[in-house]
Amino acid sequence: MKILAVSDQVVDRVYSLASSGHFQDVDLILGCGDLPYPYLEYLLTVLNVPMFYVPGNHDPEYDPRNQLTRAEGASNLDLKLARHKKFLIGGFGGSIRYRPDGVNQHTQSEAWFRAMRLLPGLLLNRIHYGRALDILISHSPPLGIHDEDTQAHTGLRAINLLLRIAKPRYLFHGHTHFYRNNLAQSETTLGMTTIINVFPYKVIDVSH
Repeated sequence: MKILAVSDQVVDRVYSLASSGHFQDVDLILGCGDLPYPYLEYLLTVLNVPMFYVPGNHDPEYDPRNQLTRAEGASNLDLKLARHKKFLIGGFGGSIRYRPDGVNQHTQSEAWFRAMRLLPGLLLNRIHYGRALDILISHSPPLGIHDEDTQAHTGLRAINLLLRIAKPRYLFHGHTHFYRNNLAQSETTLGMTTIINVFPYKVIDVSH
C-alpha cells in the first residue's frame, strides 16, 4: 500500500503535484498534525482516497458542533483505531505541554493516561487479528527518538509505551522539523517498528 503522509507545513508544490496526478497511485493519506484543515481537505478531494489524521499542538480543539475544528470528509483518529484494507491503524494526537493553556498539549502523565484508553482496543485487535497494530500515527515523536531538547519539542513517553505494547510495523509522526533530506535524521528502527518523521510530506510504500 502506498501512503502519502503529511505534517506541519503547507507545501505549495504538493498542490501542483496532486492536481497533475503525481500521487495517483496513493491508496491512503495520513495527517500527522499542525496542518490547516483546508489543505487536508484539498488533498482528500483531489486524490479521492481515505484520510486519517491526528491533531497537533497548533490545531484547534475538536468540537463536533464546529466544522472549523475538523477536516471534512477525513477521520480524526486521535485515541481511536481503524482498519483500512488489511492494515490496523491507530492515532495519538498532541504534544508535550509547554504552555499552561495550550490546546492539544499534555504533560507526560496526562499523555500516559490518554494512551491507556487505547489498550482495550489494542487487546481486541490482538485477539481478532493476531496482532495489535500495523501503523501508529502521532503528532509528537517518542521520547528520545527524533525529538529535541527544547521544552516544546520533547517527545512523549506514552508513545514509547504504545510502541512496546502494540509493536506496530510503522510509526509516522511530525512536530520536529528536519529540513534536510537525511534518512539518518528522519528514519529510525526500534525493535520491529520503523519510525519515520514525515515532515513536511513523504510518500511511503508499506508492506503487510
